[in-house]
Amino acid sequence: MLADSHFSACGIYNIFTDYSIDGESSALAADQPSNSVLFNSCISYLSESPVTLDSALIETNLEYPRTQGKVRDVYDLGGRLLIVSTDRISAFDWNLPNGIPGKGAVLTALSKHWFETLGVPHHLQSTELPVGIGTNEQRDALLGRIMLTVKADVIPFECVVRGYLEGSGLKEYNATGSVCGVKLPAGLVQCDKLPEPIFTPATKAESGHDENVSFEVMSSALGEETAAKLRDLSLEVYRRGSEYAAQRGIIIADTKFEWGWHEGEIILIDEVLTPDSSRFWPADDYQPGRAQKSFDKQFVREWLQATDWDRNSPPPALPADVVEKTSEKYQHVCDLLTE
Repeated sequence: MLADSHFSACGIYNIFTDYSIDGESSALAADQPSNSVLFNSCISYLSESPVTLDSALIETNLEYPRTQGKVRDVYDLGGRLLIVSTDRISAFDWNLPNGIPGKGAVLTALSKHWFETLGVPHHLQSTELPVGIGTNEQRDALLGRIMLTVKADVIPFECVVRGYLEGSGLKEYNATGSVCGVKLPAGLVQCDKLPEPIFTPATKAESGHDENVSFEVMSSALGEETAAKLRDLSLEVYRRGSEYAAQRGIIIADTKFEWGWHEGEIILIDEVLTPDSSRFWPADDYQPGRAQKSFDKQFVREWLQATDWDRNSPPPALPADVVEKTSEKYQHVCDLLTE
């Protein structure tokens, strides 16, 4: 999630269309390869750099004002933002000590792909690194990881859409028969497909933990019209993404979107339909009533759950085999979705 210090809530937009925000063009150095080449295939790019425990990019330090999120380093360039996707990985609201090599490039490639595919206003202007930013060494490290974006005023709710019953939604359903105030049919089991996708917003508590809330709570905070627009937009983007992924053998079980105001319109911001923000399941192995194989960071969550970590103290470092397997999962789903 982008740091709130860059944004404040307001705004709305009311139509879907093929749309992109015309950004200020960015000149490239003569010897600097274009990032557009790198996005043709996630695997073809990532395979150029061997995955080793010490090859993950954990932090960047450019000479611009910086705000750090769990995964992204966000630099204020004045009129726009430079967003760097690092290889940091978080789980259960903790950043883990070591990262997943190549992960940031996957998040950037997938987000760029979806921004260009979904047909909804968004914040992305370019994935080209402007001349004059960083040393040669820093520029090499940033290849394939950056987005230049407009500055938007973030709407302070995560717009979660669930098409299947898993995670915190499953836990709440088992306790109450509902998810975020949405009543569901009796007798559903783990990973069941819901009769229709549901919108279950979340906000951040002061402690930083995600906090599921009802649509009514969101509506009270933002106003009924804005809340309804966010719900409708989120459900439509989920529908479009799910139909696209299904053609490639992938179930998008659930996901979260972030939206912001820009020049009087609501636009899609942050990342979109990535393994960090979504549950991706292989359709050919789907079977309700059990946990699913996945192409996302559920693999890391499950490893952590099998340890004696109490979730209240700093987490353990991931072993080499978990790092490698997670990197492979991210790369594989990116290639499936972008080829």
